[in-house]
Amino acid sequence: MADVHVGTDTRLGRKVAVKLLRPSLANDPRFRLLFREEAQKAARMAHPTIVRVFDAGEETVRDAHGFETQLPFIVMEYVDGRMLKDIIADGPLEPSEAARIAGQVLTALEYSHRALLVHRDIKPGNIMVTQSGQVKVMDFGIARAVSDNSATVADTSAVLGTAQYFSPEQARGETVDARTDLYSTGVVLFELLTGKPPFHGERPAAVAYQHISETPVKPSSLNPKVSPALDAVVLHSLAKDKFERFQSAAEFRADLEAAAAGELPVRKVAKDDFNATLFGVNPNARAGSEATMRQLSNSADDRVVRTQSRPPVAWIWAGITIMAVILIGVTVWVLNLKPTDIGSALSVNVPDIVGMTYESGAQELMDLNLVPTRLAEASDTAPEGTITRVDPEAGTNVAKSYPVRVWVSTGRSVVSVPAVTNMTEEDAIKALKDAGLEYGQSNSAHSPTVAAGVVMGTSPDSGASVRQGTIIDLLVSDGLVTVPKVTGLTVSEANSKLAPLGLNISIVPDDSCIGNKVASQSLSPGDHPQKSSITLRYCSGSPEEPPAEEE
Repeated sequence: MADVHVGTDTRLGRKVAVKLLRPSLANDPRFRLLFREEAQKAARMAHPTIVRVFDAGEETVRDAHGFETQLPFIVMEYVDGRMLKDIIADGPLEPSEAARIAGQVLTALEYSHRALLVHRDIKPGNIMVTQSGQVKVMDFGIARAVSDNSATVADTSAVLGTAQYFSPEQARGETVDARTDLYSTGVVLFELLTGKPPFHGERPAAVAYQHISETPVKPSSLNPKVSPALDAVVLHSLAKDKFERFQSAAEFRADLEAAAAGELPVRKVAKDDFNATLFGVNPNARAGSEATMRQLSNSADDRVVRTQSRPPVAWIWAGITIMAVILIGVTVWVLNLKPTDIGSALSVNVPDIVGMTYESGAQELMDLNLVPTRLAEASDTAPEGTITRVDPEAGTNVAKSYPVRVWVSTGRSVVSVPAVTNMTEEDAIKALKDAGLEYGQSNSAHSPTVAAGVVMGTSPDSGASVRQGTIIDLLVSDGLVTVPKVTGLTVSEANSKLAPLGLNISIVPDDSCIGNKVASQSLSPGDHPQKSSITLRYCSGSPEEPPAEEE
């Protein structure tokens, strides 16, 4: 969404980080709203494990075409450290260090959850570790309030987090709560201990499916240093059912600290009132426990005394008949059920919208409850404004509310006209085609210095930015010069006109006439080859003196 720059707060004399929304997204109301909400949410929290927000606003910038754009920015605490994803790239951490880092992440989440805010994008790319070892959680760009029952994965539009750290409820597009963050933290802990996440796949949809259906391996199977107690904590945090995993960040951190100290975590049955309010209670577990307690609380006198050891025979046969009818009906229904009907309510096929305009293709995706995200790319074949490709590809079966990236053609790529001056016409044409441009025509021009057949220039000029496929004309020397008329001029005047033409000039005096002017030229006025020889004859005779008068 944004670029982050190092800045200096000149008023308070401190280094800060300035997060600036990318210009390509600044005109999208959805991204501007997400960006503004991130600043507001992060500003609500002041904790050592969460990156602080100092200020926010908008900066007016002018793009390459001269248009003004309002770019939102956030001024944040500058963190001198490393991204957790870069630390993990160096290899698995020691279990004690992994537990320490995950414990601080859980401390940050406990604080944000008590502020009724779910992060929803916990991953190593959103966690930094300072030089002193302090953990900093950042980027609350897609966070939502716990009380917002509509806070499903679809509400984030184009920004959805990373599939490798999705919780099962996120992948299914269900309502999320604070336990989603705890699942993602469990994935991060798994990666800290083993050096890689628990699920892998070439496509985000494949990874999301694994989060829903596959059981992760024990971290100790990939790193023998991991103890069985840590195995138990990690696997408990990655439970598919959110009622079966940790119910609060404090509970997760307590078990993690116990496992790191070599103790076996103790399962706690009771939950405090805050957690019950924050997450709700598992309806199935509650119903079962109440039924059990009612059964145990009944005294022997309260229980009904059975007067027969088994139901009447007629009831038994009636029950068998009903069950047989039900089984036959279910069998017939299953045999006539089309495979496509089974998943139609849960998933959809990505339609083929390549070649459509973005508006038409995006509407078709939204009609199928998919979330389009517009991206731009140059194309030599697709007209400007039409869709060139989508991800996932057309025909892929995905969950409803799944994000679909849509690339839209910006037209042909922009290239610079190559410098072909002083090339032969043939070489210049080849250079234009190699640059993706089209040769138009050659126009001839006179030149006293450029040899015939050599390029003198292009139209448009070399260095100009044009789109691929643009027609370029060449200006080619014809090897001629235009000789002017110089008779009647003085030798000096004639020489100044002929010298720039590169001609071989010879000047011959003619004493048969007077006047010191050019009497004739060997080349007639008009076009002649370069470096031609021309002879000028000029009048060099002296005027006759008049005869003396007789006295």
